[in-house]
Amino acid sequence: MTDASPQTEYDSPWKQILQLYFQDFMLFFFPQAYREIDWTRQPEFLDKELEQVVRDAELGKRLADKLVKIYRLGGEESWILIHLEIQSQSESDFSERMFIYNYRIYDRYKRSVASLAILGDEQVNWRPNRFGYELFGTKVEFQFPIVKLLDYQQRQSELEASRNPLATVVMAHLAAVQTKSDRLERKQQKLSLVRRLYQQGFEREDVLNLLAFVDWVLTLPQDLEREFLFEVEQLEAEQRMQYVTSFERSGIRLGLLEGIELGLELKFGASELFIMEEISQIYDIEQLRAIKEQIKTATTIEELRRIIRSETETQS
Repeated sequence: MTDASPQTEYDSPWKQILQLYFQDFMLFFFPQAYREIDWTRQPEFLDKELEQVVRDAELGKRLADKLVKIYRLGGEESWILIHLEIQSQSESDFSERMFIYNYRIYDRYKRSVASLAILGDEQVNWRPNRFGYELFGTKVEFQFPIVKLLDYQQRQSELEASRNPLATVVMAHLAAVQTKSDRLERKQQKLSLVRRLYQQGFEREDVLNLLAFVDWVLTLPQDLEREFLFEVEQLEAEQRMQYVTSFERSGIRLGLLEGIELGLELKFGASELFIMEEISQIYDIEQLRAIKEQIKTATTIEELRRIIRSETETQS
C-alpha cells in the first residue's frame, strides 16, 4: 500500500477538526490567546475570503489553513482576525509566506491579524517564527508564535491525561509519524487510541468526529485493517458501546466488502464476482458480516444469492 502525500493524507481531517473544535484548539495550543477571546460571540470562518487573499501566493506543503473572525474581550477593536497555518513539511520561505499572508489580510480588512502556526513536520530543529529586514533606516520585523507537534513526544503522559479533543488529534498525528515504517505498530497504536476514546466518556458526536480523524490519519494495509476492525468489534462488545457508525463511514463497510469479494473469488472464482454488484448495494453492517460468514458454507453461487435475498427481505 502506498502512502498518500502528507497534504492529501492529512488535509481534510485537520480542516474538519479546526472547524469543529476551534475553541478547544485555541485552549490547547494557545491558552493565553484563548483567555483574551470573547467566546460568547460565535467565531466566523472566512475560508473563501482567505482563498481570495492568497490566491496568487505560492502554496506550501501545509496541512490546513484558516482565517477566523473573532471578538476580543475588552479590546478596542470590535473584531479581529486569526490566521492559522498547519504546516506539514519544513519550507525555507515559510516565515516569509506567513508575513505576506499577514499583511495581505491586514490590507484587505484593516484589522489586527494574529498569525499562528502549528508545525507538523519531522525536522526537530526547524522552528521558523520570524521574518524581517532592514534597509536605509527602514526596519521590518515580524514575529509569530509556533507550536511544534514533535515536542509532544516528550509529553505523552500529559496527552493521555487530557480530555481536550486536540490531545487525541496530536496523539494520532504523532503515531502516524512514528509508525511510517512499522504498520504492525501502527495498528496497535490505532487500537490504543480507539480504546482511549471509548473510555474517555466523550459525547457520542465527539467520539465519531475523533474516530474519523484517527482512522483517516492512521491508514493501514488491507490485511491489518481487517485485523484492526475485528479487534474494534471485540472492544465494542466488551465496552458495550456502539460507535460502529463512525467506522462504517471510514472503513468497516469497505473492509467487509473487500473481504466478501476476496472470499467469493477464492471459493467460486473470478467469473462469479458479478454478484458483488448486488452485494455492494447493501449498507447494513450486520448483514454484510452475515454474508461474509455464509460464503464459507454456501456450495454454489446461486445458493449464496438465495441467502442474500432472504437476508435482505428479513432486514426490510
